[in-house]
Amino acid sequence: MFKTGKRLLIAALAVSAPLFAGAVSAQDQGLISIIVNDNSNPYWFTEGKVARETAEELGYEANVSSHKGDTNAESRQIDTAITNQAKAIILDPANADGSIGAVRKAVDAGIPVFIVNAEINQQGLAEAQLVSNNAQGAALGAQQWVQEIGDEATYVELEGAPSDNNAATRSNGYQTVLNQYPTLERVGSDVANWDRTQGYNKMQSMLQANPDIDGVISGNDEMALGAIAALKEAGKLDEVVVGGFDGSPDAIDAVKAGEMAYTVLQPVAIFSEQAVRLADQFIRTGETGIDGEKQLFDCLLVTADNVDRYTAPFVLAQQ
Repeated sequence: MFKTGKRLLIAALAVSAPLFAGAVSAQDQGLISIIVNDNSNPYWFTEGKVARETAEELGYEANVSSHKGDTNAESRQIDTAITNQAKAIILDPANADGSIGAVRKAVDAGIPVFIVNAEINQQGLAEAQLVSNNAQGAALGAQQWVQEIGDEATYVELEGAPSDNNAATRSNGYQTVLNQYPTLERVGSDVANWDRTQGYNKMQSMLQANPDIDGVISGNDEMALGAIAALKEAGKLDEVVVGGFDGSPDAIDAVKAGEMAYTVLQPVAIFSEQAVRLADQFIRTGETGIDGEKQLFDCLLVTADNVDRYTAPFVLAQQ
């Protein structure tokens, strides 16, 4: 079984060395199709970029497409992968339930599917599901948020897309920690679908209803950055503690600027690479070599104290 957490991060951080020793360079091993959510989001852009570069280093042709949360677009992209006789599909699913049919269609066509980042609600279809340990990351973030804001405050929460299991897992993880403090009061929450513009708009609305809040805890960085923009515009950012989740480059800049208290880094650069390596092993041997379909990768906390160790998008170097 693959190890989770820091040892995986250490193994991936030799940035000055060739990324993949022993990779096939010129030989074409066939096509690996990579389907992510939205390439305009830095998290998903990195997911696709790392997966593509890994596949190419291993000698495969690779392409990246994005469904933007649309299961119909996702289904068409799976059809294209089948038509193009892809050797494997790396998929960040559009919907925990709604993507099951598309995955089954690929598997029925004899194409192995490797899920990354978000899960599907069915075991036994994908060869592996490689995801951040969202419960662990949410607890890590909530603990830091309490440390920053204190144990008596009012706050609001921005939540991700309900179609993504990660949204509920993070929100539940936050509440598991925050409910231990009776004098922390959540006075508002809203869904902003992982989107910065929606985070901005929802934050504006919640500020109108609750102008004197002390904090914002967010399910991802993009929504948190939207909230920061709204708080700045209202002249309230200096009074409000904002916490994010992802470890995106823009969030890192906000941590450095003192605008965001912390972000919880998801090791997307690690598990995107690992998914392609698993696909390559399966293509060559018919086996993944892992124990269990679901593989969890621990998240890391980025604060002002360690932000200088952020060496590349979604990578935190170890001391």
